[in-house]
Amino acid sequence: MLRLFCCTFVLLTLTLIVGCNGDNVGLKGKVTFSDDGSPVTAGVVTFRKDGQIARGNIKEDGTYVVGFDKVANGLPPGNYQVYISGAHKVVGRNEATEEAIYEALIDKKHESPDTSGLTLEVTASTKTYDIKVDRAKKK
Repeated sequence: MLRLFCCTFVLLTLTLIVGCNGDNVGLKGKVTFSDDGSPVTAGVVTFRKDGQIARGNIKEDGTYVVGFDKVANGLPPGNYQVYISGAHKVVGRNEATEEAIYEALIDKKHESPDTSGLTLEVTASTKTYDIKVDRAKKK
């Protein structure tokens, strides 16, 4: 009897988890530089709402697909703060430590949800969200 109860509980829990993703909206887009429209070639686009986070890896052509898990299952409707992290390229190696030396691709303001200025209201009809960002300031 206990085994039947446990199996039923597990199946019910899995059904609820899978069911929660039913209203998600598939979302994809492209991240480009505002000055010339060329693609940002690395990084992660992050969507944040009420403590939930969904991410999409930026491919070399600037495109991304968003999801809460490995199958990129989209986002539930709502208002999101959007920001980008990890947008950098390797420009060399430290001879002493062998560690990579990175250079930022995008302006630092786009790396925080509080300063990026990027927001999105996801509705059932939202399918794409293209993002334009400023280049990193030269030092």
